[in-house]
Amino acid sequence: MSDVLLGSILSALSTGLGAIPILFLQKTITHRWRDILLAFTAGIMMTAAMLGLIPESLKYGGIIEVSIGLFLGVLVLTSLERAIPHIDLEHTKSGIKFDEKALLIIAAITLHNIPEGLSVGVSYASSGSSANETGNLIAFAIGLQNAPEGFLVALFLINQSIKRGKAFLIATATGAVEIVASLLGFYLTNYVGFLVPYGLAFAAGAMLFIIYKELIPESHGDGNEQFATYSFITGILCMVILINSF
Repeated sequence: MSDVLLGSILSALSTGLGAIPILFLQKTITHRWRDILLAFTAGIMMTAAMLGLIPESLKYGGIIEVSIGLFLGVLVLTSLERAIPHIDLEHTKSGIKFDEKALLIIAAITLHNIPEGLSVGVSYASSGSSANETGNLIAFAIGLQNAPEGFLVALFLINQSIKRGKAFLIATATGAVEIVASLLGFYLTNYVGFLVPYGLAFAAGAMLFIIYKELIPESHGDGNEQFATYSFITGILCMVILINSF
């Protein structure tokens, strides 16, 4: 229990850690750098899902459980996005602008943090000596991708004329939902053992949905496909090196 709580807190607080530079940034960033950050986080999440969550799901279940869990993750995220419309960026050469209200931005980002928190909790719930290793890996991966996400959220809010300090606090708060989601995922799968492979695959499906539906398309929205592609591969390699090391 202490491991999942610590892991979820650290991964969630990474959102605030990533938002710290916004307190000192004098100007907005270009779409090129934003796309590079998005693609890098996509690479990290892809590796965590494919080399962490799915293999663990296969270990505790089988192809049927993995298939059901994956599609459930995708279907749930699809339903949630219909309830809270996705917010697209207005692509400009000078920076990032939003037409929608800041409240919708916060709601959309918070929504996307739910499956990330679930993935951390479910990863810690599996029994056996590898449970903590898998949980630590997923928590670390989520923390890595939360840092640039926190920076982008704070940047979005500043472009909505929200003060820097307030933007930093709000960005940090959007990551806090991961702690609640993580504990929920942990308790559900830990006390209902047969849910473990479904839960792991569910988290992987939700993450893959976000990668392919949101992160990759947005990182290609301003003619920066080549930079984004290299950044995506770099994110994958970083996670492969970390997995191999630890």
